Amino acid sequence: MRKQILILLLFVSKLAFSQLNIDHYIEVGETRVQVGNYVGAIENFNIVIRFKPHLPEPYYYRAVAKHQLEDYRGAIQDYNTAIDIKPYYPDAYTNRALAYLQLNDFAKAIADYDRAIELDPNNANIYNNRGIAKISMKDIDGAIADYDKSLQISPKFTNAYINRSNARLQKNDIKGAIKDLNQAIMIRPHYANAYLLRGLARFELNDYASALRDFDECIKLEPKSASAFNNRGIVKQKLEDFKGAIMDYNMALSIDPTQANAYLNRGIAKENLKLPGSEEDYAIAAKLDPKLAFNSKEVDSGALAQAKQKANPAGQKNQAQNTNASAQNQNATAQKTETTDDQTKVASDTEVKKETKEERDRRRYKLSLADSRNLPAPKDQPVDDGKIQNKNIEIDLQPIFVLSSYNKYSTDFERIQYYNVELENINNFNNYDPVVTISNKSVNHLKDVFKNYILFFNEKIKNNSKESQNYLSRGIFYCLIDDYNNSITDLQKAIELNDKNALTYFSMANCRLRMTEMIEEFKQNSEALTVSIKKDPIQSKATVIETVTDYTEVLKDYETCLQLNPKFPYAYFNRAYVKCKMKDYTGALDDLNKAIDVEKDFAEAYFNRGLTRIYLDDVEGGAIDLSKAGELGIQDAYNIIKRYCN
Repeated sequence: MRKQILILLLFVSKLAFSQLNIDHYIEVGETRVQVGNYVGAIENFNIVIRFKPHLPEPYYYRAVAKHQLEDYRGAIQDYNTAIDIKPYYPDAYTNRALAYLQLNDFAKAIADYDRAIELDPNNANIYNNRGIAKISMKDIDGAIADYDKSLQISPKFTNAYINRSNARLQKNDIKGAIKDLNQAIMIRPHYANAYLLRGLARFELNDYASALRDFDECIKLEPKSASAFNNRGIVKQKLEDFKGAIMDYNMALSIDPTQANAYLNRGIAKENLKLPGSEEDYAIAAKLDPKLAFNSKEVDSGALAQAKQKANPAGQKNQAQNTNASAQNQNATAQKTETTDDQTKVASDTEVKKETKEERDRRRYKLSLADSRNLPAPKDQPVDDGKIQNKNIEIDLQPIFVLSSYNKYSTDFERIQYYNVELENINNFNNYDPVVTISNKSVNHLKDVFKNYILFFNEKIKNNSKESQNYLSRGIFYCLIDDYNNSITDLQKAIELNDKNALTYFSMANCRLRMTEMIEEFKQNSEALTVSIKKDPIQSKATVIETVTDYTEVLKDYETCLQLNPKFPYAYFNRAYVKCKMKDYTGALDDLNKAIDVEKDFAEAYFNRGLTRIYLDDVEGGAIDLSKAGELGIQDAYNIIKRYCN
């Protein structure tokens, strides 16, 4: 009886320990979201989901982390699961709606906001964001009604005033818009963007003195606001202070060199002052925004004014879930600075081609989004910017997997290595010295170690020249030190002694592929394989050097490997890589599908399949695959999602 009680106590204590661990992972994951370590948070919630897949919270918070990484489709998938588990989850509906909104799926966003309002009718954020979705669908009156309701619930909700001011601008109620901006400034007197927006609205009323004061105040509060400098330059140019305008455009471009209309404006000002450099500025503006292209020498001053009327207002990048995001509305005043003065003076409003209502509405559609995530801010902790999607990366396929090795005391491998039964046979035969693994990580720093292993297998082969495993092992290490001829010789000998080992054919294919790539690189001095995504203007202009490369033997060896072991995912992965080199993207997709069918958490296969799908114009499928790759640890996936899928 005593023994049974001890066993029971031990069992209960293990359960309690397990529960505490799961709670700990959830708590650490939430904390990581709060401090901006989104990749780390996803890793934590992956562990929770593996052991407690019935809980809605890990899916919800993992969705929040993906959302912050701008992986909106991946976030939506996790919000879906959280809602399936817990249908009465207003935060999940609200955030899923926000993700739909950021993918411009406004109808689904409104449907989710409707459901969230049913569950949480007194949440001002939800009405505010539903108003954004409605205004995006040109339901301006409906949007204003939602902003009114939001302000009824929360009279000091600055974003609702900002967004209602935009809606009123679309109805040409500029004074009403200014009234809302006045309210926002009264509530938040140090809110730089509110001054920027009010300055733009006052500019539309030709109240240049007041507009200048607002832009001055915005710059005082936010000295790095390129839009404020650009728009202040526009007002100065309107008042024929061309030197002052040029100084402001210079400041704007020093902060943000991508503002096309700032180059155009500066070119116009230089032309007015007969200063050099105007044509260069026009050329840069046209390159950044083709809509601004024109040749001033081929048109008269009136036509020139109309051509320059195409310039967009000073813009600022979307800042989605932040109250500062309302700065996007700086687009509310289109570039109105044109030239006359015999040839180059500012045109009066009557001379400028009037903007249509549709054009006016379109340039005011960018709105601020309120953050409604209910995540407590970290206390007394510096926020680490974990938005790794902003990191600049080179877009390459994940490299092939090979039989590799590492020192058993090494800590160089960042991720757990994939397990394979056939690999265990090699390691058992070698008594785990050396350790052979499957990896696509570089091990060039271990080449001296590998040379010693070759000497070791030289002795083993002297003692037993009829054992295929010894030749296979030595062939692996010859390949790892780039001695491909000796590697192939050993692998062929291993096949003569045992033609039923799939890993020998796998190693042979890899060795031949590397030898082929080495010859190919020698011929064209090219870089590693990259899938050129069609949307990338830089990659699309790259010169492609056509070479005739024969992968017949490589593919034949992978095929034999898969005949011997149809459940070997790395052979499918590597063969897909070769097919991409051969521009057989559909065939590559088939192989990557098979690799993922065998190995459900094959991160590299999801990554390469995502790139391949995007290349084949399946952006939606590519985004989902890249999201899964990011979830499984390949961080570069989030940068590609942001650049090519959103």
